Amino acid sequence: MKKKKFSTYNLIGDDMKKLFQIIGIISLMGISFFYTEKTINVVKEYDDIMISIKNNRKYNKKYMNAIVDKDTIIPGRSGIEINIDKSYSRMKRYGKYNESLIVLKKIKPKISINNNKKYIISGNKYIKNISLIFIVNDDIDDIINILDNKKIKGNFFVNTNWLEKNTNLIPLLIREKHIVGLYDYSNYEWSRNIIKKIGKQKYDYCYVDKRNSKILNKCDYTFIPSMNINKNFYEKTKLLQNGSIISYNVNKQLIEELPIIINYIKSKGYNIVSLKELFNE
Repeated sequence: MKKKKFSTYNLIGDDMKKLFQIIGIISLMGISFFYTEKTINVVKEYDDIMISIKNNRKYNKKYMNAIVDKDTIIPGRSGIEINIDKSYSRMKRYGKYNESLIVLKKIKPKISINNNKKYIISGNKYIKNISLIFIVNDDIDDIINILDNKKIKGNFFVNTNWLEKNTNLIPLLIREKHIVGLYDYSNYEWSRNIIKKIGKQKYDYCYVDKRNSKILNKCDYTFIPSMNINKNFYEKTKLLQNGSIISYNVNKQLIEELPIIINYIKSKGYNIVSLKELFNE
């Protein structure tokens, strides 16, 4: 009796058949999953909850790109949209449409101060925020007391000499949500490290009266003030507008007039904010 011979070809053929069978099963599963998912999505679109979510437009706010003009920039504003999928999931679990369960998402501007190394010359022109800058050469206790009493945040720009004498004050200012920045760059790296490492301030802020490309490239935020006021503080402050960055040289006259200045600014409907908030998009 002859033994049946099995060729390599026959073995490969059987393996190929099994492979094709497996591929066929996987393909059918994939097609089934695709159409099941598609059916679920179609059903979801006609769900009353989904329709109500999509018809709700009152939370949507379009983003605004930053305004760029050569080497200057004015911050834009993030937009807001309803996160449809997350809102739907929450309401579906609840069993019906409920506006309190809406989930919002932030839409960042495509052109931003965070991806453009340029001189910031103002806050957003459509928001009634302004920021007060104090150029520090001497004691600032009176300024801090006035700001604390008025419950507002300021921005203190210092030189290397002042920073060396008042290093212990930096963490306190930053902890109270004031901004500490530089206007003197004679020892920039040392000063920057004091503010960031000892003060624990995430970003460094740099003040310049005129263009300085070295500082612009190094610093996180470099700005040129809208107004630089050395005297007649109250009268000149009246020229403010949305987004103004107003710089004051700290002296006795400013200390006397600052409470009146703050009252005037607030009476015109402006919010006095730190540079961090003014630049926030």
